[in-house]
Amino acid sequence: MAPPFRPEILAAPLFVLLWATGFIGAKYGLPYIEPVTFLMLRFLLVAAALLLWVLLARSAWLTWAQARDAAVIGILLQAVYLGGIYKAIDLGIEAGVSALIVGLQPVLTAFIARQFLGERLTPVQWAGIALGFLGVGLVVMRKLDAGVGDWRGVVLCLGSLAGISIASILQKTRATGHPVRSSTLVQFIAALAVLVPLSFAFETREVTWSTELILTMAWLVLVMSLGALSLLLFLIRRGAASNVASLFFLVPPTTAVMAWGIFGEVLGAIEIAGIAVTTLGVMMVNRPQLFSLSLTRG
Repeated sequence: MAPPFRPEILAAPLFVLLWATGFIGAKYGLPYIEPVTFLMLRFLLVAAALLLWVLLARSAWLTWAQARDAAVIGILLQAVYLGGIYKAIDLGIEAGVSALIVGLQPVLTAFIARQFLGERLTPVQWAGIALGFLGVGLVVMRKLDAGVGDWRGVVLCLGSLAGISIASILQKTRATGHPVRSSTLVQFIAALAVLVPLSFAFETREVTWSTELILTMAWLVLVMSLGALSLLLFLIRRGAASNVASLFFLVPPTTAVMAWGIFGEVLGAIEIAGIAVTTLGVMMVNRPQLFSLSLTRG
């Protein structure tokens, strides 16, 4: 008798695939709109849709303490993380490279957790941290030597990496029991509170409306933000949220292949080697038991 079909098996990699398209969508839309204004309009639409969803679903509201924590997480996760990526891509950093740098999030999160939360790292995880940064450094130096992007974009991506890593730790330690829909709504509102003044202070807010921009915005709002959130809620209900975390190491190579096929971003031997080394390093940090088991058997 065949085992019963488990939809979460398909939902988890689909969630990761949708996450990877966020980098592609940023590069598609940025020729027509400035980066902070792009995020501002996107978050306005997402917040409006989330508010309607929260009201229709009669979701539980946050307490003041929960709203405060959600706001801090939202600023780090939405404004700092995505803001840095969008500006870096606007400065010429490739979508695949930006995904690779911020793909070190499990590595940096583990390191920060060791420093501030007292969590111990195994030798396998330490080796994974070294490999992760080695692989990223290999690709970044190759791209900079080829004149693709500059150090300003790399620094912005590193800021994005720090933002999502700290947000992940806060999510784990301060926001585990928050109602997901209401918490996400507060996150986007808090991010808007940061992005709106930045857009008015540093950008012209001029938009060249085109079919490409409209379709990209629709994809990022409906599919990327709301669709990915729906998948996450489904996975949480199914008790398979850990599958999402374990598959996140596939985001950088997935993005790199998509960017190669869509934008013609170079994916040569050095890039492939760097991505492979980074992916291995992230896996060693995120799933050290797999490598410890292999070493024991060896």
